[in-house]
Amino acid sequence: MNDADLLIVGGGPAGMMAGLLFARAGVRTLVVEKHGDFLRDFRGDTVHPATLDLFAELGLLDGLLARKHDEARTLTALVAGRRFTVADFSHLPTARGFIALMPQWEFLDFVSEAAGAYPTFALRMNCEATGALVERGRVVGVTTVTGGRLTARLVIAADGRHSVLRGSAALPLRDLGAPMDVFWFRLPKQRDAENRTTGIFARGCIVALIDRGDYWQCAFVFAKGSADAIRARGIAAFRREILAVAPMLGDAIAAVASWDDVKLLSVALDRLTRWHRPGLLAIGDAAHTMSPIGGVGINLAIQDAVAAANILAAPLAAGDAVDDLLARVQARRMLPTRFIQAVQRTIQTRIIGRLLLDPGAPVSEPPLLLRLLDRVPLLQRIPARIVGIGIRREHIASPEAARH
Repeated sequence: MNDADLLIVGGGPAGMMAGLLFARAGVRTLVVEKHGDFLRDFRGDTVHPATLDLFAELGLLDGLLARKHDEARTLTALVAGRRFTVADFSHLPTARGFIALMPQWEFLDFVSEAAGAYPTFALRMNCEATGALVERGRVVGVTTVTGGRLTARLVIAADGRHSVLRGSAALPLRDLGAPMDVFWFRLPKQRDAENRTTGIFARGCIVALIDRGDYWQCAFVFAKGSADAIRARGIAAFRREILAVAPMLGDAIAAVASWDDVKLLSVALDRLTRWHRPGLLAIGDAAHTMSPIGGVGINLAIQDAVAAANILAAPLAAGDAVDDLLARVQARRMLPTRFIQAVQRTIQTRIIGRLLLDPGAPVSEPPLLLRLLDRVPLLQRIPARIVGIGIRREHIASPEAARH
């Protein structure tokens, strides 16, 4: 007998959301996560309006927003000393007109609790999958780091941007390239009445400040491959470089005492050209690694999980074969993936790449697009819709079985 009808590898946003929805439909679901808890810093924690709508459809939105979070109703950019509003989420046709900035461990813990209300859900922590288990050309489970085997009628690879399953299953990957990497760090701040999340653009680097209430979650964006050179200049030089771009941070920069306080994110932009093979489906970052631009990765991953459940949950619950349905999930989700990655690639090439690779004279004139967005507030709804909702948004259509 199989260990589960559905085995989900990876307890991130895509995996946990899929676990909730498939268990909710009565599918015997096992999620395995290699870590012992969800407490990992500098992970995607922007829960966008379209995702909040999904929780409203599940009757879980109030409970989710009872968790610690901050609300960003606009996104701004600081260029040549001027602040521009880029996106205004307050006008979106959604249940909430803001991005919820919520620590990912809070989000995942909430989804885990909601999934635990169904008797068909199980979560196994400290369980690391090491590869796909293949019999007669079909994936029938996974091998684990302890030498064990877990089997299921279907395996979902939700094990992130460094997915071991997509590699061992030989799913073809297309690398779209990225001109930058990111140093993440935290700085203390006073809580303000309004969220002040912003991006600061200068020749040679970009600093993003995500307002988390009593601290800034900061991203220092620099040319790809330059991390060692920046480190070699020393932490004091790094602090001075940040203050040169973001002087408003002031004495708070002292919180970056050493390189131990700084985490490197090697930015990637890629996608599988085929997300599936018999017995296996990849979703989320395992299917498409997103740039951090717009913070859309977590939301695309969750939309993947919803689409997978909408197409596969009822047949799995009925005991039917689903291999022939896996291509439908990819077909449903490939268009929004390509669209968002195209937008990100354009921004990377035409804005970020030029700033990072041409550290000459300071930026003196904000781009025309920013000036138009600032001059015509109605236009701010366009980037808000692209970031906050995207295209081909998903709605909950998978069934709900009885809870315990």
